[in-house]
Amino acid sequence: MDRAQKEKVVEELGQIFESSGVVVVAHYAGLTVAEMQDLRARMREAGGSVRVAKNRLAKIALEGKPCESIADLLTGMTVLSYSEDPVAAAKVAEGFAKDNSKFEILGGAMGETFLNRAGVEAVSKMPSREELIASIVGCIGAPASNIAGAIGAPASNIASILSTIEERAEAA
Repeated sequence: MDRAQKEKVVEELGQIFESSGVVVVAHYAGLTVAEMQDLRARMREAGGSVRVAKNRLAKIALEGKPCESIADLLTGMTVLSYSEDPVAAAKVAEGFAKDNSKFEILGGAMGETFLNRAGVEAVSKMPSREELIASIVGCIGAPASNIAGAIGAPASNIASILSTIEERAEAA
């Protein structure tokens, strides 16, 4: 790789570190090409990406970025999983690590917050952006259905009271 290509890689990595909601660093030694393609496909499906880069170039790209704290994790054969959604990459990485023992999550960063191994696991258990939006929409819709139920309830109560009065009158 010549100097111009290295500069381009550092610039691309810098943009990744700047714009990602979460970056997860893992060792991938021993993974087959098919397993790595599976990881990439899962990550792409969740709206994230996977990047393998030279640790030295990644450390240069990290300088001055919010997630600079992950520089110490970049040793050995590392792979970067990242997504704009602060939860997506962590969820996919955790799921992939459960299926593949050779994929070892080291840690990561969520903005300026450094995440150790347990931190990445905790982030992976948080609801994703889509799940949060769905629950908010559900909360907004619930009062409307409650109002509709409350409006309809008195009419049904009156109807049952009238039928009870009629039954008593007929019985008498």
